[in-house]
Amino acid sequence: MPRGPRLDSPGILHHVMVRGIDKGEIFIDDIDRADFIRRIGIVAELTATRLYAFALMGNHAHMLLKSGDPGLPAFMRRLLTGYALQFNRRNKRVGHLFQNRYKSIVCEEEAYFRKLVAYINLNPLLGGLVGSIEELEKFAWCGQADLLGSIRHPWLDRRYVLGFFGGTEPRALCAYAKYLQEELGQPIDGKLDGGGRTRSISAAKDSGKQGSAGRGDAAAGDERILGSGEFVRDMLQHAEARKSGRLRQDELLAAARKEVDAVCLELGVSAGQLRSGARYGALSKARMKLVDKLVDGLGLSLAEAARQLGVSISAVYQIRQRIIEMKALGKWERK
Repeated sequence: MPRGPRLDSPGILHHVMVRGIDKGEIFIDDIDRADFIRRIGIVAELTATRLYAFALMGNHAHMLLKSGDPGLPAFMRRLLTGYALQFNRRNKRVGHLFQNRYKSIVCEEEAYFRKLVAYINLNPLLGGLVGSIEELEKFAWCGQADLLGSIRHPWLDRRYVLGFFGGTEPRALCAYAKYLQEELGQPIDGKLDGGGRTRSISAAKDSGKQGSAGRGDAAAGDERILGSGEFVRDMLQHAEARKSGRLRQDELLAAARKEVDAVCLELGVSAGQLRSGARYGALSKARMKLVDKLVDGLGLSLAEAARQLGVSISAVYQIRQRIIEMKALGKWERK
């Protein structure tokens, strides 16, 4: 059965895996690995792609990233095409290097970001490229050394990653080290590597036990998505809306910009501060008001609302869930 089109919009979190054709090696030596790393930096800057974790293995590689305006296919095409041409020249080979289609999984950030970072960074240890956590800390070909500060790649957003583990760097590093040890002791069950189908169908079955059977919840499962049943449905609805052209993009974006400007003026913040990722009081309040106005008021997609607000799609999703709960309790007053 053919796979569906890729799900992608600026700001979506992807777990990307690339593999060698016929399980062949894509890195022969450290010169190849260094070339791949160099190209990641160049193409990430050209496409405004943000990276949070990576691991270069023998016949495959993992990356955790958010696509920029040109989209994930543009980033991957430039990265893989340039690298494959150089690899073939240097290693005196011909033909395809990579498996025809790289695998990309859209991920629900709040639920899976920490686990994905740990899973990817532990790959060299689990795959036998290093023998211990201590060796992993100095391993140049995954993001672990970046997080600990022994190696620095400017394109890897170390600060953003550590922000998921603590408010200050020392606390974050301590919490991250503890979390990594906990994850190292967990069995590898394939749920992170296998996409959203297992996770979301399981969630749908659980909800079916509570009286939702017969509503087609199991159909929300999709191997291209890792997240809750609701997240999967939202992503699929957004993809369908884009496909059918129902978004009226120009009109929606113009209206969205007016709403952003109005709320920023009302609360005394700038659009730049709103999109900076900072979370102090006025900005959090502004984002809540704008999620309600942009998503439920204008019908903007979660992905586009996230782009307007400078946050992740998962953050917009979580904010919207809080608003729904507040409305149900009569604690939300829309202005």
